[in-house]
Amino acid sequence: MSPSHAQALGWMHEGTELFLKALESLDDETLGAPGPLPGWTGKHVVAHVAANAEALGNLVHWASTGEETPMYSSPEQRNADIDAGSQRPVDDLRRWPAASAGRLAESLNTLAPEQWAREVRTAQGRTVPATEIAWMRSREVMVHAVDLGGAVTFADLPAAFDAALLDDVAAKRSTGADGPALVLAPVDDDRTWAVAGAGRPATVRGPLAQLTAYLSGRPATGLHADDGVPTLPRWL
Repeated sequence: MSPSHAQALGWMHEGTELFLKALESLDDETLGAPGPLPGWTGKHVVAHVAANAEALGNLVHWASTGEETPMYSSPEQRNADIDAGSQRPVDDLRRWPAASAGRLAESLNTLAPEQWAREVRTAQGRTVPATEIAWMRSREVMVHAVDLGGAVTFADLPAAFDAALLDDVAAKRSTGADGPALVLAPVDDDRTWAVAGAGRPATVRGPLAQLTAYLSGRPATGLHADDGVPTLPRWL
């Protein structure tokens, strides 16, 4: 279940600040080193987050005017833009995320209620109301603040955000059902999350933040399952 619009907007702003602080904490050498995402350095993460704000700005334009403006012209163009962006001069690259995030926030502030309700299409092809843009953006900045490889972990993100992300990823993985069946049982939360998949469900226990990292395909610690924690396919 997606969070409320107001909650997602709050997380979007909080996540942006967290991402920018994480970026500021990294020196240029660390930023250029390979990170936890296959084939990407920290520079790729920065370019992706900055370009994502601009792509979501296309959806804001769509919501504002009714003119269909997709996030990206194609997946290939998206990837090419990230690669090109990662090659920007480092000072320019460091300024880009704050600038693009600021423009996105300003454009969102102009939307009237009927424009927020207008349907747009995500990069994955889902048709959603424009209110979903804030949740889409909060996921990007929060999760990629962790991916920068600095001091930020999923435990530093709001617990309610981690739970909402678990809702989202569990639903996505269940739709594809191309991985193992799971039951995620946090030791610090009364809820459980079921993921449809192959075989008898494996119950994976651990802290909520670490289960969120695990299900989203990030390194996780402190998890336990009777027959070992299953390996997962990619989330996206």
